[in-house]
Amino acid sequence: MHEISPLSPEDGGGFLITFPDLPGCMSDGATVEEAIANGRDAFSAWVAAAIDMGKPVPKPTARPMELVEASGKFVARLPKTLHARLVAMARQEGVSLNTLVLTLISESVGQKRAQ
Repeated sequence: MHEISPLSPEDGGGFLITFPDLPGCMSDGATVEEAIANGRDAFSAWVAAAIDMGKPVPKPTARPMELVEASGKFVARLPKTLHARLVAMARQEGVSLNTLVLTLISESVGQKRAQ
């Protein structure tokens, strides 16, 4: 598991990647993609160094924060008119209400990330 966080302009900007299960294993990059690529190198070097020193490589224990307290289920109260519109849209698409709502939420989150 890795974590990526933005670096402040005072710290040079870009992004920091850390590996919570591997103390001191980190890297950075100007973009998220660059931080991940550099992180792969840091991860490989950290593991190789541990093996060379005869130290055990820790088993993964860390989990992303969004998975720690998320069950994957929630209940939402909607105005009756919105509920009816969603049901009609689901029928028109030939999918369940759950599938339609999940798709709409996923598309919205994807658009936000792209911005």
